[in-house]
Amino acid sequence: MNLTTELLLLLIDKPTKRTTARLVKWLQKKRLLARKMLCRICGRRMKMKRRHDTSDGFHWECRHKSHRDRKCSRTVRAKSLFQNSKRSLSSWMTFIYRFSQGLHLRQIDMMQDGIARSSRTMSKMAATLRKVCKCAMRRYTRRSGQIIGHPREFAVIDESSFCHKRKRRGRQNLVPIVVKHVRPGTTIISDEWRAYRGALAAMGYTHFRVNHRQWFVDPHSGAHTQHLERAWLKYKSTIWRLRGNRTEKILKQHLSVIEWTHWLAVKHSQGPLGRLLKDIRHHYPV
Repeated sequence: MNLTTELLLLLIDKPTKRTTARLVKWLQKKRLLARKMLCRICGRRMKMKRRHDTSDGFHWECRHKSHRDRKCSRTVRAKSLFQNSKRSLSSWMTFIYRFSQGLHLRQIDMMQDGIARSSRTMSKMAATLRKVCKCAMRRYTRRSGQIIGHPREFAVIDESSFCHKRKRRGRQNLVPIVVKHVRPGTTIISDEWRAYRGALAAMGYTHFRVNHRQWFVDPHSGAHTQHLERAWLKYKSTIWRLRGNRTEKILKQHLSVIEWTHWLAVKHSQGPLGRLLKDIRHHYPV
């Protein structure tokens, strides 16, 4: 049984004491909730006990005699992603599943499904997961450099504006980025922007250009940038729909999620959900 099926089987039923207990055990197994907790008073291991006055159904408790009749208790969410949230664990995991799958659902639809009660809560939950993805991409970039291409491969490059502003012109803006992220010897396809002319060939790349004023596909070389143009349209529509270009900070977060999806999520053995849970564990070690 794969990871997605396991989670969906836990979420398919309405939350009850039994289903909540199963979900807590599953989250502990996946290391999203702590499997042990130390008492802040005596330093000994606490015991997880049922607690019916909370939505989680459990809490950590220690009543050692050294406490002098002081009871020490902690929520099962301590140190986890869910610690400062009032939403139920089942709501959180439903939202995490939908976020990992990239389902284009409006906030109003998810509120009607009971995942959150307000758009403000939904925005906070989304911002938390975007932060996890952004930090994961930072770690990946430090480790691997986000480099593409190979002497036997080709890479398509293009520039696009997400902020409704005029594109910055000048060779100094994009050529160093290409050199940083594309391996020497790679065949590069681009448009006829003059900043690329001669510069890329001088740096060890085989360079094909497409004159978009005359045709979309070069009749001589067969080179085109249509796949990348479609990708720009898809990414922009997603970001505009999520109102993710209102500030530079939010825009960068949404772009980081797009990078996370293509560089990390789709390559994970357990898919985007498995990768997201892995990055949550790294960001919130319990």
